[in-house]
Amino acid sequence: MLLVFTTFAGEEDAARVTRALIEERLIACGNILTGARSLYRWQDAIADDPEVVVLMKTRKQDWSALLSRLHELHPYETPECVAVRVAAGAPRYLAWLEEALAPESPGTGSGT
Repeated sequence: MLLVFTTFAGEEDAARVTRALIEERLIACGNILTGARSLYRWQDAIADDPEVVVLMKTRKQDWSALLSRLHELHPYETPECVAVRVAAGAPRYLAWLEEALAPESPGTGSGT
């Protein structure tokens, strides 16, 4: 399991992108944390901006596809996207994560 961090300027963009990644089964879930303050160097100046942090959970094998899709969906030119390998987790939670990321079986989608 990977814990992936990214940031957004606002909650609406964070929710829109997080929802899309869940729908596409690239992440099992995302926690949107408001009230962050980010300081960073950008274009030869130090920026100091309010941001929203999103913590996403995925599998190692989904990292490349997640990173590619996040870059397509994210409004930032250079979005933060870093992953940390999770050393351990509750077995039931890890089983749920695998289930949430499994390809949808025919006939199990909504509207059938």
